[in-house]
Amino acid sequence: MSSTYESVVDQQQQQAYGWAARDSSGILSPFDFSRRANGENDITVKILYSGICHTDLHFVKNDHGMSNYPLIPRHEMVGTVITTGAKVTKFKVGDKVGVGTMVDSCRSCDSCGKHLENYCPKMILTYGSTYLDGTPTYGGYSDIIVVDEHFAVRIPEKMALDATAPLLCAGITVYSPFKYFELDIPGLHVGVVGLGGLGHLAVKFSKAFGAKVTVISTSPNKKEEAINRLGADSFLVSHDPQQLQASVGTMDGIIDTVSATHPLLPLIDLLKTHGKLIMVGAPGKPLELPINPLLMGRKIVAGSCAGSMKETQEMIDFAANHDIKADIEVVPVEYVNTAMERLLKADVRYRFVIDIGNTLKAALG
Repeated sequence: MSSTYESVVDQQQQQAYGWAARDSSGILSPFDFSRRANGENDITVKILYSGICHTDLHFVKNDHGMSNYPLIPRHEMVGTVITTGAKVTKFKVGDKVGVGTMVDSCRSCDSCGKHLENYCPKMILTYGSTYLDGTPTYGGYSDIIVVDEHFAVRIPEKMALDATAPLLCAGITVYSPFKYFELDIPGLHVGVVGLGGLGHLAVKFSKAFGAKVTVISTSPNKKEEAINRLGADSFLVSHDPQQLQASVGTMDGIIDTVSATHPLLPLIDLLKTHGKLIMVGAPGKPLELPINPLLMGRKIVAGSCAGSMKETQEMIDFAANHDIKADIEVVPVEYVNTAMERLLKADVRYRFVIDIGNTLKAALG
């Protein structure tokens, strides 16, 4: 009876291929595994491009102490639908779609009821998590993914898939706080801390919203890039007291994308009365938060994590209408370990994207 059951399960699974880390060394190598059968509400997506970000680096090395191996990273992937379930209404075979940071939620809590699945207590991450039946979730360094249609977004035909992939994580991570904290109003002065994968997209979205944008960075050599290439209006070196002093009380809001430990007081001082400092980076150590500057200006320090499915589709459509795309370096899958090493050194402008569709099968031999 057991063998019969196992045989049925095997028939229901889909063979898949990917690159996985087996331990905290973080080294990725080819990996054969199975995805679930395509259910009545599911779509099976042939993955064509998958981005790489710092979250992948942390998870493959178990920096947060929560990684389960084998682990296939990534939660920003795009591709085409190859199978649809009987009850699927959003997509058809051949449609271009994207999958981001989550693949399921409870659908019944207060957050889910308000289209905030990303804050659902039972939200299931795209990788490094487990489905309700206990099976692991595997990410986008693979040839296919099976996902409930609710957790996929439509990619407009005019968008380049490779440069769109990072929008499913980095793009929505900065877009969501712009919208929720009302920093998308034309004419506001917005600061962007950090000019990496998230920061460069924060500049692009903010300019599309009609804001005056100041990039705040530890690297003076990024000034020309920020202003001349990305269109920022001004640039501040975060460790230059004179530059910071000259801009005290000038900004309506700041999006802080930095994941390294850094002081918050100089940023709070840059805010106007009622200004908002929104944290989207995740430093590994607690940051010091001075309270008096908040009291004296009724200022806010808040956090934001990714975005809901409704908001993610809105972001993709906005990006399509304003020609917003990530600045990327496309690499073959066999380059992924080198890309991780370079990412650790911030040696990329600004996002690695793996060409899954053209290189995965070749790399597997």
